[in-house]
Amino acid sequence: MEDRELARSGTKGRLKARFAAVRVRTADGPPQRIWDKGQQHLPGNEAWLIGEQRASGEKKYYLANLPAAADLRTLAATIKARWICEQAHQQLKEELGLDHFEGRSWQGLHRHALMTMIAYAFLQHRRLAHAGRKKRINGPPPQPTMPAVRHAIVDLILRPPSQQCPYCRKQLLEKPWRKQILPK
Repeated sequence: MEDRELARSGTKGRLKARFAAVRVRTADGPPQRIWDKGQQHLPGNEAWLIGEQRASGEKKYYLANLPAAADLRTLAATIKARWICEQAHQQLKEELGLDHFEGRSWQGLHRHALMTMIAYAFLQHRRLAHAGRKKRINGPPPQPTMPAVRHAIVDLILRPPSQQCPYCRKQLLEKPWRKQILPK
């Protein structure tokens, strides 16, 4: 069993917490009838039981299936990486409508989730490109925010097309998208 105080950088400054970890066997093995106690599960695979005590006194416990050779710093980093996933999921729901699906098929839900994730990846790429991919140590998240990027994209889509040739800058007389493709 390891017990150590670890500190890390958060979005609101430095965070400290005490972590302790021990290898345990979970009771999720095959069921076995034991005398008059009914069905009991035999011990399953080994896993890490990790306890966290924050500076505020709040205690949290986690179960992780990382290898036995993992050190406490790796275990704590894995636990805290979950926050990033939760933030992404929240943005997918609030900004891109992941929770707006009203269909009835698994395939439709899968397509809707895929499209929102593609949109999220695109917006995240734009946001990071705008921020210059500078590594932050402390401070607010990179700007602009997801709503600002979304509005910029909508503005680009709704902007009327240019009346000039993008290569030679000559004025276009007719709109090329209105030409007939098929012969008369």
